[in-house]
Amino acid sequence: MNKTLTKVALRYRAVCLDINREEINNNSEVTVPVMAFVARLKENGFCVSEELLHALNAVSADTLAEITECINDVMGVDLNWAPLVKGWSMPTGESCADHLQTWIANIFGGVEAGFKGTTLQCGHFIPDGTFPLERYNGCPFCGTPFHTADFVYKGQGSKLKELRLFTDSDMRKVFDSLLSSATPLDATQKDSLEHLLKQYAFPADVNITMKETAMLVIKTLVSQDKAEEASVLLKTPTDILRYLWYEKTGFVQIIEPKTLVAHARKMYYHMLGPLDRGADAAKGMKQKLKLKYDRKACLRVALWMNSLPMTAKQAAENMNPKRGMWVRMIRALRMGEYSRRKGMEHLAEILDVFYKQDYSTWQGRVDKACSENDAATTLSLLKERPGFFARSLFATMLRFGSNKVLAAFDEIADKLPARLLLSLGNAAEIYFDPNAVRVARPITGVTHRIKANKLLALYDEDSLKTMVSDVNVIYRDSMERRFAAQKTDTKSIFIDPMLYNIPISVGDRATTIQDASCALMGTRFPVEGDSVRLFLQWGRGLHAQYLDMDLSCRIAYPNNKIVECAYFNLDCVGAKHSGDIRSIPEMVGTAEYIELSLPEIEAAGAKYVTFTCNAYSCGSLSPNLVVGWMDSAFPMKISEATGVAYDPSCVQHMVRISEGNLSKGLVFGVLDVAKREIIWLEMPFTSQTVHGADCKSIEALLGKLESKLSIGELLDMKVMAQKLSVAESAEEADEVYTYEWAFNPAEVTKLLYL
Repeated sequence: MNKTLTKVALRYRAVCLDINREEINNNSEVTVPVMAFVARLKENGFCVSEELLHALNAVSADTLAEITECINDVMGVDLNWAPLVKGWSMPTGESCADHLQTWIANIFGGVEAGFKGTTLQCGHFIPDGTFPLERYNGCPFCGTPFHTADFVYKGQGSKLKELRLFTDSDMRKVFDSLLSSATPLDATQKDSLEHLLKQYAFPADVNITMKETAMLVIKTLVSQDKAEEASVLLKTPTDILRYLWYEKTGFVQIIEPKTLVAHARKMYYHMLGPLDRGADAAKGMKQKLKLKYDRKACLRVALWMNSLPMTAKQAAENMNPKRGMWVRMIRALRMGEYSRRKGMEHLAEILDVFYKQDYSTWQGRVDKACSENDAATTLSLLKERPGFFARSLFATMLRFGSNKVLAAFDEIADKLPARLLLSLGNAAEIYFDPNAVRVARPITGVTHRIKANKLLALYDEDSLKTMVSDVNVIYRDSMERRFAAQKTDTKSIFIDPMLYNIPISVGDRATTIQDASCALMGTRFPVEGDSVRLFLQWGRGLHAQYLDMDLSCRIAYPNNKIVECAYFNLDCVGAKHSGDIRSIPEMVGTAEYIELSLPEIEAAGAKYVTFTCNAYSCGSLSPNLVVGWMDSAFPMKISEATGVAYDPSCVQHMVRISEGNLSKGLVFGVLDVAKREIIWLEMPFTSQTVHGADCKSIEALLGKLESKLSIGELLDMKVMAQKLSVAESAEEADEVYTYEWAFNPAEVTKLLYL
């Protein structure tokens, strides 16, 4: 059994078995080991399809045990899930006065000063009459845990998630779909692809369209001493720079050094001056980003540059936007030296043109035409680069007028990737609304609000609505033309109604890893019971140390009233917190919970509840931190002895923080109280506490997700363009699109291969 393939398959709600589908005996009797295995799956909240059930009969009991161990590892059942407070559903009644009294007692020496109380193993003295120590698993003053738990609850969940059968051919299809994805991969997909690249050879017939995906492949090929094969994927100097920077920083996007240095300073800032390590972090980042390459790496890059299929002027123009970074790279890679070698004449010519700046840039020509208000020249230049035209379409419409610009854009619309057209349709309504709040998520993980374009003030409301309508007409017409041009033998199609609630993932990439299942951002999860339990687990595999992560929620009421349940407010109407842990035990991690009572929240008139987690410690969120929520139609237990409240069978959705995380805080869900739905979203922010989660930015992101075209709506375009009939069930259809199909976002993006 291959554990890597098992973990990747689980993300698609499947179990990978090394068997052939044709050899499965669908009439076989279920064996005792398989029955025991299915029982263990049920405890973790899973069940199996009929096909998988019979397939399991063909594998050994040892393989079943290994799969069980793998699933237990993914669901974290062997970790410590004990919070600070035992039986925390009943508040301890601790207050700020208790903390103040304890602080004073410790300042003056505790017992030696005549105070009565208890000295704990962390060294803190707890005066009598303050914290009820019998209710705690650790120190209530410093948040250090003393006791851990070696169990979790199992099997309380009311809804099981069905697992399907994956064979080796299915995993290869996933591999191919990730490689050929028409949209940028999110963190889960990148992680899956990195694992699969170690398992399978790179297929020669796959067309990689995304530059970021190509970087992952190039890294694998270089590690296998196949740099010459990798050169096929490097078509511009920017591609080479992207790979070099990915190799250096681990990020597939090009983040400039000054941005990384400033971000490090911000991540290690602390509101308490003596704990602020921002300056040291910035110095450390500068040191980390220093460039140093051996001769083998220098020759490899020189050969890549020399074999570029571009003229020297084209290459130099491509290098110009990152000129400062290129100057450093050229020096560190000794390109000047290698350019003097025989056979490196093209490299020498590129460097000569680059340093003499004997070239003009396309962007410079566009900027000049815009400044001179020359619409004809501007539009002519923009049509040369359809992708840039799409990204600047709205601003150009406001500057030169809608009719003229859209007429020019329509000429090149069919040359654009479908994902860019979809992003235009999704963004038009918000962009042309002067009162709407737009949000941007740069690659450093911090969400920013963007001011409305000042040129909007030149147009009245009707004109702006016309612009929105015109953009929608162009992108919908183009999409229907693309679908109509596809050859298909399909006559009927089945579309799962759930797909109308899932937006197409274009422009909002998740930076967290989803190990238990994959869902697109904006997916809505219905709440089955009367309670939702948030959980946070961190510290897995780390030695005991101070590492303070916080779980919080923000309850929004009418008239802009906000109530927060967090470490500083453990008990409020409809929400209870399990206590603030600030240090982690050895290797097994620790946990915090928040229990939300929907009847109480509804009765209080709340509109929605925002789920957040933060790194109070210096630095970003801890890698491998797991956060999510549980829900069940049945009551979920809380241990009176240890406070453990985790049950993998009740987990509705959870995500894991990746190693490359750059954010200090994360909004990971919003509960719509009236609809009793939880919207999974991901909005990073930079703050030590929940106060940094900007309400207007959250609302703007929700609005952006709601305005996005859903998968179901995109399939409706396909139905109209290809004149298909819609079947009532999957069995009646030639082409089937189910909710399970949407678990593979890379598969969903095949709709955009147009």
